Amino acid sequence: MPKTLLTCSKLAMQYDKTAVLEDVSFTVARGDCLCVVGENGSGKSTLLKGILGLHPLKSGSVTLAEGISRRALGYLPQQTTEQRDFPAHVGEIVRSGRLNRGFRPVYTKDDRRAAREAMETLQIADLAKHSYRALSGGQQQRVLLARALCAAQELLLLDEPVTGLDPVVTADFYALVQKLNRNMGLSVVMVSHDIAGAVQIANRILHMDKSVAFFGSTQDYAESTLGKHFMKGCCHCD
Repeated sequence: MPKTLLTCSKLAMQYDKTAVLEDVSFTVARGDCLCVVGENGSGKSTLLKGILGLHPLKSGSVTLAEGISRRALGYLPQQTTEQRDFPAHVGEIVRSGRLNRGFRPVYTKDDRRAAREAMETLQIADLAKHSYRALSGGQQQRVLLARALCAAQELLLLDEPVTGLDPVVTADFYALVQKLNRNMGLSVVMVSHDIAGAVQIANRILHMDKSVAFFGSTQDYAESTLGKHFMKGCCHCD
């Protein structure tokens, strides 16, 4: 039986005393690719922030497997328009993923090696000295995924990674995620509004509606009333 890497138990979170999540429980096992779906305001992105410790829990617990710390979680957040114009070189951005492991005045040889390997894996090594702001949207997402890969020990958290990308670039990005999940053994938790595309690579689905509306296999979700409704595009998601 695959090792459980992440356990969320009865999570509750709020903003300004307004409940955002209530009684959320699920697990992520080694090898999982879990897609988190739901309508606007269902708490999907907030859930990732709770797992990462970026927003406090009102109650409940987040437990990582022994030997895994929050600093060893790879995180690709939603990208704002301002961030797309960030004035830095690709190599600098990818290496910054290692800062999760603690502040150091200079990058170590291991840091530089990890960044180089991440860029090679995502086929952007030739862009290392290029300006990030000059890249296409798809290239920028590869850079941010490489940055997350630098930090990741066993688990990647991706928040709406294909928003704003065209269908061809989206398919390419999903292929990269699938490669990291199946070939490199990284487990993935991906928030997505693109359920039709995400189910092609996810083996498990977590459907949020402030609490857990569904948690189980992709096949069971596709056969459920909720899944059939949602996958037909009847819900308007963020």
